[in-house]
This record gives sequence, structure tokens and C-alpha cells, in this order.
Amino acid sequence: MTRRPVEPVLWLTFSAGGVVAALVLPILLLLFGLAFPLGWLSPPDHAHLLAVVSNPITRLALLAVCVLALVHVAHRLRPAVVHGLRLEHAAGLIGLLCYGAALAGSVVAAFILLA
Repeated sequence: MTRRPVEPVLWLTFSAGGVVAALVLPILLLLFGLAFPLGWLSPPDHAHLLAVVSNPITRLALLAVCVLALVHVAHRLRPAVVHGLRLEHAAGLIGLLCYGAALAGSVVAAFILLA
């Protein structure tokens, strides 16, 4: 039996993270960073927002946004640091730090959202 490569799964998470980073995060930042604080839109009341965020599906969606964005950033940052700063001799360590930070951030996000 031949072993299937894991590379397509990694590229899938990278591209999904790119879609999340390009479509979902700017909307959330626009709403909660500008529109609500500046009064362009009326903000949701605390009880309504708490009810929405208390829904398990919403928590899983927010976790997916966090995890996919962190994986995307790690996958983009690693070659930028290795090749941009000409640190090819430390490529393994930089990869470990980038993906380790993404994993740590994902664990923290999971702890906050699912606890």
C-alpha cells in the first residue's frame, strides 16, 4: 500500500486560512473595531452578544477562524523570515518556532472558546 503525502492537507489549511484572513477577519475588525465604537451602527446589547457567543456553533466557527488564520500566518511567515532575512542555516528552527507559535495560539484559542 502506498503512503499518501500530507502536503495537500497542509495546502488546504493554508488556503482556507487565506480565505478566512481575507474575508472574515476584515468584517469582524470593521464591525467591532470601527463601526460599533464610532457609532456608525448600533452595537448589539450585551445579552444578545453573549447569547450569540454562547452558542457552540459560534464558538466552533470562531475557533476555526483563529486556527486557520494562525496556520496561514505561520505558513507565510516561515519562508519570509528564512529567505528574506537570509537565515537558511536556521530554517528548521524558524519553522519550528512559526508552527509552534501557531499551535500554541490555537491551543489558547481553544481553551478560551471551549472552556
